[in-house]
Amino acid sequence: MSAKKKAHLLGFVQHGVMNHASTMWAHPRDKVGYHWSRPEFWRDLGRTMERGLFDAMFIADELAPYTTYKGSSDPVVKYAGQCPVHEPAALVPIIGAFTKHLGIGITLSTSFVPPYMMARQLSTLDHLTNGRVGWNIVTSYSKSEFQAMGKDNLTPRDKRYEVVEEYMQLLYQLWDSWDDDAIVYDRENGVFADPSKVREVDFQGEFFTSKGRHFVAPSPQKRPVLWQAGSSEQGRDFAAKHAESVFGIFPTPKSMRAYADDIRSRADNAGRDPESVKLIYGLQTVIDRDKARANDRYAEFVEKVQIESALGILSGHTGFNFSTLGLDDNVVDADVQGIRGLFDAILEAKDGAPVTVREAAQIYGVSMGAPVAVGTPADVADQMEQYLDEGGCNGFMMLATDTPGCFNDMTELLVPELQRRGRFRTRYPGTTLRDSLQEY
Repeated sequence: MSAKKKAHLLGFVQHGVMNHASTMWAHPRDKVGYHWSRPEFWRDLGRTMERGLFDAMFIADELAPYTTYKGSSDPVVKYAGQCPVHEPAALVPIIGAFTKHLGIGITLSTSFVPPYMMARQLSTLDHLTNGRVGWNIVTSYSKSEFQAMGKDNLTPRDKRYEVVEEYMQLLYQLWDSWDDDAIVYDRENGVFADPSKVREVDFQGEFFTSKGRHFVAPSPQKRPVLWQAGSSEQGRDFAAKHAESVFGIFPTPKSMRAYADDIRSRADNAGRDPESVKLIYGLQTVIDRDKARANDRYAEFVEKVQIESALGILSGHTGFNFSTLGLDDNVVDADVQGIRGLFDAILEAKDGAPVTVREAAQIYGVSMGAPVAVGTPADVADQMEQYLDEGGCNGFMMLATDTPGCFNDMTELLVPELQRRGRFRTRYPGTTLRDSLQEY
């Protein structure tokens, strides 16, 4: 009898008033006794996730308010539709200082940070956390972000992956330029490092050039753990080549399995061990010891959804202006410049049946199109086991509802149930994020 597959758990949040459930900031359970922009909230949220043995806290990001819906950011400003959003990297030392094992993953865009600076920033953060940093590699797709950054035009999708491929090759050269034994710390002779073991990078590419030595000594992980969410054909190839963990949002076990098989096949073609690439899928949970109370709480979350807010976020994420359709019109396939996988999740939300714009807003406003598990700890664990076994995933991005309450529920109710079933760790395997991710 084969061993049961164990799950990885990541807490999916954002450094803002809202996470990934529309208008949840207005819920009476949300952030009681805390302010989302203050360090105490993040300190205690990190401690809660570590108590639950989560692999990491994953911090999503946007760089400017979305303007895709109706050509204005008014809806997202009015309803706090992922607005405001504060800078994520600043949270890393705070969370790291109050935890010992929890990984901290941040989203940083390659579109606006030069590779040399990106390498330096991530290496520094890996030092400050004793090797617990992960990087979600993104290329910006939002017109509002490019305008805010003073850029005239979006980079076309096909060109984006050419640029980021070269970006990654430069980063690898920088991170790998210090030999493991380069630092000698010879106090007697006053020699800190052997220059022959700290190579100067001289990179001349089509999009980037860089000449100089990496300015940070090798960090505990040397390279941060690399995360990515590739959904287009080029995105899937990129994820299969570079990512240690690949994120996705899929509404059914069938679509989960198809994506998992595809990514693992591409990883194999890229010369990697397919099982080394961890497939982490979005999941939202509403957990209570009493099933009726869990259902009532979920109904409250659905009722809180503001249609305008949800459509503002959905339009921003996908790059498709949903105000061009009526609320009772069906969503049809389109060529989107934003996140293809999130658009597909809406198209597939009712297992192939037509989805109206109103329904899309409700679905996206609650869980961004991810499946929702509602019920007792046993009910939720049953659903997670199905996704692990039938969907082919390795774990879950746990989408926040009310915080920190939802993560308290996961830690106190769900994790013990998963442990009883042999589906989750009972202690951390090591000290780095990579240790946790590669444990099983």
